[in-house]
Amino acid sequence: MKKNLTWKIVVIIAVLLVFLFGIIGNPADITWSKQGLKEALGNRIHLGLDLRGGTHLILQVVVNDAVNAETDRAIGRLKEDLGTAKVSYTDISKPDAAKVPERIQIKGVSPDGSTKLKQIADERLPEYGWNSGPEGSYVLTMKPAQLKDLKDRAVQQAIQKIRERVDTLGVSEPVIQEHGLGDYQILVQLPGVDDPQRVKDVMQSTAMLEIRQVYGGPYPTEADAAKVQSQFADNVIIPGKSENDPGTQVFYVVARSSAVAGHDLRQARVGRDQNGGANVGFNLTRDGGQRFQQFTSAHINDKLGVILDNKVMEVANIKSEISDSGEITGRFTDQQASDLALILNSGALPASIHYLEERTVGPSLGLDSIRQGVRAAIIGMIAVMVFMLIYYKGAGINADLSLFLNLVILLGFMGYFGAVLTLPGIAGVILTVGMGVDSNVLIFERIREELRNGKTPPSAVEQGFGHAWLTIIDTHVTTIVSAVILFLFGTGPVKGFAVTLSFGLFANLFTAVFVSRVIFDSNLNRHQRGEALSI
Repeated sequence: MKKNLTWKIVVIIAVLLVFLFGIIGNPADITWSKQGLKEALGNRIHLGLDLRGGTHLILQVVVNDAVNAETDRAIGRLKEDLGTAKVSYTDISKPDAAKVPERIQIKGVSPDGSTKLKQIADERLPEYGWNSGPEGSYVLTMKPAQLKDLKDRAVQQAIQKIRERVDTLGVSEPVIQEHGLGDYQILVQLPGVDDPQRVKDVMQSTAMLEIRQVYGGPYPTEADAAKVQSQFADNVIIPGKSENDPGTQVFYVVARSSAVAGHDLRQARVGRDQNGGANVGFNLTRDGGQRFQQFTSAHINDKLGVILDNKVMEVANIKSEISDSGEITGRFTDQQASDLALILNSGALPASIHYLEERTVGPSLGLDSIRQGVRAAIIGMIAVMVFMLIYYKGAGINADLSLFLNLVILLGFMGYFGAVLTLPGIAGVILTVGMGVDSNVLIFERIREELRNGKTPPSAVEQGFGHAWLTIIDTHVTTIVSAVILFLFGTGPVKGFAVTLSFGLFANLFTAVFVSRVIFDSNLNRHQRGEALSI
């Protein structure tokens, strides 16, 4: 009895066309030449660092910076609340900010203020535990669970900010993830980067924007600034650039707390100053604008400093009330202004980062890897196809057509999902070919066994696919589970292998069972009764 295979053939052709579109894109947009097809393929299937060349970096997040920032805010809240509660003290500081940034020490608390201090600490700073010391001193220490959570969040926020900055720079298919071989480290792989130093500078900059009141300066040396520092309350000395000579460092005495900071920034953009030079304009959020307006209205004729990454970029007199906008000038080049606006828009890193390792993979090495990998894949596939033709005769053509469609579906999957092809990924493609042949061998050997038992060709084909189906499912599911584990816990190249292997296994389930069966049924429809099956 002949089977109606029309709808199945239509499905196979449709799948073939859909995944060909995934490989090369819209045919109308392609220049039909060798170079045009190569460009179309490159636009859909992206190459990883080991094939395309680029930069490999391992970054160390200085998580103590995030802890110091958090304890600085806690000190600010304590001073404000203790002042409101009228609790006297002599000093609030961090005795060893470099080694133990999570510890705050309060000295000289009066006996009648101790109860209020404990109440404020319990209500306003529940993430800290406190201990009393001699002569009215107390030590607040961040609890271990909160400290670990803060450090972990600093790493995740750094990954997010670095990814935003790298994406804005246009680096295609970067790998940015936590590096499991060290504490608080980040792995960054940037395929095809033509200016690695610029990308490194953009990633590393913390870009903490602050606007503070300037009490005095510029002073030629830090010692000169220190001589007048005692005249002002709650201040720090910060370096900056001389307006007359940008190459000369000078020092300013500025307020410790800022009027507005980076988290109050709504938008930064590149603009032009009155001399035609590049500058960066910014707008503040509604809340930040209101606070800035209140600050400037209360400090008319005082000096205001724009501080970026703990350096004074610009100092100006407050002539009138300012609401929600401002400008940063500093003799920037167009590129520097563009990068600064990019960094400010992406937000400040929660902590500084240091480069632990840097490796550059040249494109020539990547091209050689591509040539060798593709050559291995082609030779392996041809060898398998020839073996199938010799060993399984007519059924070998069936297997070879399935393998070809399997490869088309695999590459189409990668094109649609934007998967990155790495050298281990090419190994995954080759392994997929082997898995595809394995499925065909299971089916064909079962058909041969049924034929030897006296079954007719249609019955043997029916039994062969029916009995081999469960074995094929079992082998593919177990391999896919292994690939998923590799993807979840592996690094970039290992993930590339897992992705191509998974896509190839799903494609193989379709080609080995559905496509191969249709080809067999189509062949049986043309057979005469009693004619032997070529297998």
